[in-house]
Amino acid sequence: MKRREFITLLGGAAAAWPLAARAQQGERVKRLGILRGAAEAEVQDYNAALLRELAQLGWTEDRTLRVDYRPAGSNDPDAIRPHAEALVRAAPDVIFANPATAVQVLQRLTRTIPIVFTQSGDPVQAGTVQSLTRPGGNITGFVTFEPSINTKYLQLLKDVAPDVTRVAVLQSRASSWRGDFAVVESVAQSFAVAPTAMVVPDDVAEIEHAIAAFAREPNGGLILPPDNVTIRHRALIVTLAAKYRLPAIYSFRQTVEAGGLMSYAAAPLDSRLVASYVDRILRGAKPGDLPVQTPTKFELVIKLKTASDLGLTIAASLFALADEVIE
Repeated sequence: MKRREFITLLGGAAAAWPLAARAQQGERVKRLGILRGAAEAEVQDYNAALLRELAQLGWTEDRTLRVDYRPAGSNDPDAIRPHAEALVRAAPDVIFANPATAVQVLQRLTRTIPIVFTQSGDPVQAGTVQSLTRPGGNITGFVTFEPSINTKYLQLLKDVAPDVTRVAVLQSRASSWRGDFAVVESVAQSFAVAPTAMVVPDDVAEIEHAIAAFAREPNGGLILPPDNVTIRHRALIVTLAAKYRLPAIYSFRQTVEAGGLMSYAAAPLDSRLVASYVDRILRGAKPGDLPVQTPTKFELVIKLKTASDLGLTIAASLFALADEVIE
């Protein structure tokens, strides 16, 4: 083959190279690790929204950004650990992680790879960061729930169901570290209720047994703080609450959409905020200099049909507080 023909052929091949390969020549493709305790189907919409926001900031998957997904399908630390270990071995430039148990596992594995989290629970209490304003170390992120909100849960539950005298705080072992039950217990007397800690594994039969046992006595109600296990089994829990006529307040709107009585939760975390932190870290910012952000807006959602089925009347004052009432 003549030299001129070879050069022409080589030029044509270069033009056909994938954009990712050519991007790597100009600047190194950055790597984002995503570690989620939830199953992939439960978080794929949020992951997709996050990647869209990152693309708006110049980080396009397979061109300037390579993404390593690790859905653990559980918030149990033992189930999360192998996924976290594999991710740390891959040495990404930054990791986005959720929930708190995933962050805690990562913290034990690396003190150098930057981590951006979304989690419920106080990261200072958990020892994840030094303070909210100056996290220090390699971790920062966004808090979506703080245990003191359990007092609001109890107030709302009594507002909608004044006859409730027994309250169970239903959550998995993996989220019990937050101290949700302790908060309810500390104010229970002032609301004239007897509190019960209902800590369950990620097991349908165990959840059924726990709720049935609690419902053997009258005037019971349920509080469900944020928890991957209870959101995963929301259809079951809503069905059991209806079966045993247990008024319940949930921490996720999805549970009300599935037939639950009401939810009170921070407004959904905008993926643009998470993307902005990931972007800043990829461009050289230190996680320890980025303050942990906490929610400023909460939303109350009530389902009227469920209230009617339970024989409850929603007071006008509660209607006024609600951000949305679902018929």
